[in-house]
Amino acid sequence: MPELPDIAAYITALEARVLGQSLERVRLASVFLLRTADPPLSAVDGKTVRSLRRIGKRIAIGVEGDLWLVLHLMIAGRLHWKPAQAKLAGRNALAAFDFPSGSLVLTEAGSKRRASLRVIRGEFALSAIDPGGVEIFLTDLDGFRAALTLENRTLKRALTDPRVISGVGNAYSDEILHAAQLSPITLTHKLKPEEWERLFDATRSTLTLWIDRLRAEADKSFPEKVTAFRPEMAAHGRFNLPCPRCGEKVQRIRYADNETNYCARCQTGGKVLADRSLSRLLGSDWPRTLEELEGLKRR
Repeated sequence: MPELPDIAAYITALEARVLGQSLERVRLASVFLLRTADPPLSAVDGKTVRSLRRIGKRIAIGVEGDLWLVLHLMIAGRLHWKPAQAKLAGRNALAAFDFPSGSLVLTEAGSKRRASLRVIRGEFALSAIDPGGVEIFLTDLDGFRAALTLENRTLKRALTDPRVISGVGNAYSDEILHAAQLSPITLTHKLKPEEWERLFDATRSTLTLWIDRLRAEADKSFPEKVTAFRPEMAAHGRFNLPCPRCGEKVQRIRYADNETNYCARCQTGGKVLADRSLSRLLGSDWPRTLEELEGLKRR
């Protein structure tokens, strides 16, 4: 799922292409994409784009008349900049937003249609769709800690809850926790003051690093290959690859369609965290340390 740095890159690319431009019309290839009926989608036809805004992991395109097109890309939705009046070819193409200079095309890979488009009017309606998570660059350490300690949850769950922190998901939470050298399963109520400082600083610095990097790329060309797996990442998507800090192999916890990546040496004091599927299979034989894990592999 595109997260805060990816959404920031999309907005940077769109600002150069659609701000001040007339949105000629919106073409839908899938009626299931549109989740609202009033105002009608046709209400934005011919209106000039006045602003672009990020709301959590959503992209809001504001046009004349205080109307907003709000896109939620979910897991597999992506945006592409095509020549004007580009055809909606293939089953993955869901919509096209036509401008004089080109068409913004929304695609979604896979069979599940989770991406959404909403047409809403006014700031009140816009704020109503905001999940409410704190903006990391608009809060301080106390506000950050207050948000994460409303409930006693693991750091991984707290960082990825949009009601707690705005714009952070599975990928960048792994990077943040690796930078802070904290375990993903540490409970928020157990953090020490110095650990809160590390986590707050790591959240800001990690997101700043990736926002700057992806915006710089978006200044050169439209971000066509938005992905949660980048070779420059320290932990996410690097299972069994060396940790860039200590050289130990990155570990993982798998659950449902996601996995958490972490370095046992840097983040958990050498403890290998239980993977649900494998730990049920191995039971008491599940390795508790890196040394036990290496011994198990040599059997």
